[in-house]
Amino acid sequence: MNYDLWYWPTLQGRGEFVRLAMEGAGIAYRDRAREDGVDAMQRRMAASPRAPFAPPFLELGDLRIAQVANILQYLGERHGLALSSIRDRSWANQWQLTIADLVAEVHAVHHPVDMGAYYGDQRPEAARAAAQFRDQRMPKFLGWFETLLGEHDGPWAIDHRWTYVDTSLFQVVDGLRHAFPRRMATLEPRLPRLVAIRDAVAALPGIADYLASDRRIPFNDNGIFRHYPELDAD
Repeated sequence: MNYDLWYWPTLQGRGEFVRLAMEGAGIAYRDRAREDGVDAMQRRMAASPRAPFAPPFLELGDLRIAQVANILQYLGERHGLALSSIRDRSWANQWQLTIADLVAEVHAVHHPVDMGAYYGDQRPEAARAAAQFRDQRMPKFLGWFETLLGEHDGPWAIDHRWTYVDTSLFQVVDGLRHAFPRRMATLEPRLPRLVAIRDAVAALPGIADYLASDRRIPFNDNGIFRHYPELDAD
């Protein structure tokens, strides 16, 4: 079994949440747009029936799944990246959907007016959006994660073993560290459980190998987590 993962070939972006889960679990996949190019991905996106609205999407035979939370829910059930009860699987999906909300807000910081315009065309608006995000939304989201992590005695987000929620939390922490290093330095002392999850995920053999490889695309200013120093503050 070898999945085809389609996502923009030069970005971590939303596709990285899928990559991390698959790398951590040792699930075989091909990062197809990196192999075959964006034109090939766009042809696959247009293919009927049930064409995805946007990448990332995952293919296996005639199965095609889009949307990060949807993909991870499928992988969680098929490959043991989520716990067995419907209660816990629904809880994992709820975490992931909240992470998707956070990711959308991160992107809106540097594109607050027009998603199709350059950051340079909306700098004043981005500065206002960044201040609100740093002061209000980052503490609210990260504090919620930290509170939930304290609700049980297990070493991972949901229970006794890691799930895709943990790899997604890793990406949130690393992404925010890149985009807002000063703000994260201020907030992290209040987030010991979240930082511990991040470090435990980084130490997983599959993740450690991935992070040391050229498969891990560096953060850059075309992705979701972008570092513009003028948008960061303590």
